[in-house]
Amino acid sequence: MSKMVYFDRVATALMAKEAVKAITEFLQVPVGNPSAHIHSAGITAAKYIDEARHKVADLVNAKDNEIYFTSGATESNNLAIKGYISGKNEGEIIISEIEHYSILDQVRTLSSLGFEIKFLKVDRFGMVNPDDLGKLITSKTVLVSVMMANPEIGTIQPVKELAKVCGHKGVVFHTDATSAVGYIPVDVTELGVNMMTISSQVLGGPMGTGALYIDKKTILKPIFDGGNQERGYRPGTENVAGIVGFGAACEMIKTRLANESVRLKELGNKLWQGLENKVEHIEFTGHPKLRLPGHVSFWHKFIEGESLLLHLNLKNVMAASGSSCSSNLKGIDEHDLRGSHVLTAVGVPEEYCTGSITFSLDYCNTVDEIIYVLDILPGIVERLEEMSPVYADYIKKREQNG
Repeated sequence: MSKMVYFDRVATALMAKEAVKAITEFLQVPVGNPSAHIHSAGITAAKYIDEARHKVADLVNAKDNEIYFTSGATESNNLAIKGYISGKNEGEIIISEIEHYSILDQVRTLSSLGFEIKFLKVDRFGMVNPDDLGKLITSKTVLVSVMMANPEIGTIQPVKELAKVCGHKGVVFHTDATSAVGYIPVDVTELGVNMMTISSQVLGGPMGTGALYIDKKTILKPIFDGGNQERGYRPGTENVAGIVGFGAACEMIKTRLANESVRLKELGNKLWQGLENKVEHIEFTGHPKLRLPGHVSFWHKFIEGESLLLHLNLKNVMAASGSSCSSNLKGIDEHDLRGSHVLTAVGVPEEYCTGSITFSLDYCNTVDEIIYVLDILPGIVERLEEMSPVYADYIKKREQNG
C-alpha cells in the first residue's frame, strides 16, 4: 500500500480537516491578545476562545465556565492533582496502577512531600473494582484519580461507579479521559466526576492544546504564577489558534460520534479476529469487550515490539509499542516500575513485555487498511521469529518433547 496506514491514534490522531480549516481561517483574521479587552482586536480573540470553549463543553455536556484550556493532557493532569492538593501538607492520594506518567510522576514528588500514595490494583483485563476503591478510601484520603480508558490496552474503566464511591465518601474524583473523549460518549454530568482531563490531539485537534473540566464544587489553586487567564487557573497568553482548532475538532466529533464509534468497533473486531486466525504466539491484552472502539493490543512471546514496529513502518504502517515505557519511578515502595508498567500490572511476564503492540484506529481508517495489515503482518512475524534466539529455544524444546 503506497499511502500511510496510521494505526497510532492513542498517541496523536491525524488532524481533522475541520480543525485545519478553522485554524487557517483564524490565522487570516487580525486579532490581538485575548486579555486586551479594551480594543476590538483583543475582544475578537477572546470571542474565538469563548466559541471554542462552548464546543468543547458541548461535547462532554459541561457548562462553558467549567472548561479551562491548557497546553495539553499532561498540564491538565498536573493542574488537577497539584492544583487540588496545594496548601495541604498531608493526606492520601489514590490512583490506579496503570495511570499515565503525567500522573505517576507526580505521585513520586508528592510522596516525598509527605503524602501517602495508594495504588488501586487492576485485574487481568486492566479493570479496577469500585468495591476495592471503597475499601482503600479512609478519612485521610483527599483525592482519587483513575483514567477513563488506558491507551496501551484499551480497557474502559467503570468511571461512573468509581465517582459514585468517591461521592459517598466525600472525596474528590479526577479522571484522565485523554484516550476516551471523542471515541466513546462522555457526559460529565451523568458520570459525576469532579475533574476530567481532555486532549485536543487525540480527538483530531492540534497538538499543544488541552482542557481540564472542573465542576463548581471543586476549588483549585493555579500551579503557575503570572496572570489571570482562564479565570485565574492557568496564567499565560492562550494558544488561540490551537484552541480554535480544538473547538472545531470537538464540533466535528459531536456530529459523527455515534455512527463512527460503531464503525470503529467493527473495524477493531475485524482486526482482532484476523490476528487471532493468522498470527501465532500472540496474547491479546485489555478487556475483550469493554474497550475503546478500534483498539487492538497484544504481545508476542518471541519477538520485540519495536522490531515489529520497524518492519511495519517499512510497509507504511504506523503503530505503537509498550516496550519503551521505562519510567525510572524509583523510590515508591514496590512500584519501581520497569518495562511497561501496564502490562506487568495485568500479569504479563516481564520478559514478554517488550513484545507489546497497540493498534488504535481513527475515523480516517478503512476496511482496506485492515486487510492490508492482516496480509503483511504474518510474514513479518515469521521473519522475526526466525531471527529470535528465544523462538529457536522454543522450537528445540518442542522437538525434544515430541
